Amino acid sequence: MRLWLILGAASAFLSVAAGAFGAHALRTRLPPDLQTIFETGARYHMYHSLGLIAIGLLAHLRPSPLLTGAGWALVVGIVLFSGSLYALALSGVRVLGAITPLGGVAFLVGWVLFALAAWRQG
Repeated sequence: MRLWLILGAASAFLSVAAGAFGAHALRTRLPPDLQTIFETGARYHMYHSLGLIAIGLLAHLRPSPLLTGAGWALVVGIVLFSGSLYALALSGVRVLGAITPLGGVAFLVGWVLFALAAWRQG
């Protein structure tokens, strides 16, 4: 399905931009612990952007409601997990870290749905 390919590519673009911003613009402005947090957000952002692209490729071959659910779960995960880590690193407000596990759960749900869709199509 084209939606997942487009969202995956756009998200990958944003993760590269975030990573470059973190590596260059924030290197001298954030303490090392917050830099690490920002880098973790960018890394997981890219992993799950690639997951969206994989969902799009599989959905192109065999559309499935499970793949649609997997795609939306990964999108929610990117926003909550990576977004909360970016916000925490940039603001220093540690309570934002409480949102991160919700994004992690969304990632897990997305990968389980992806696996179920692949299993059923086999």
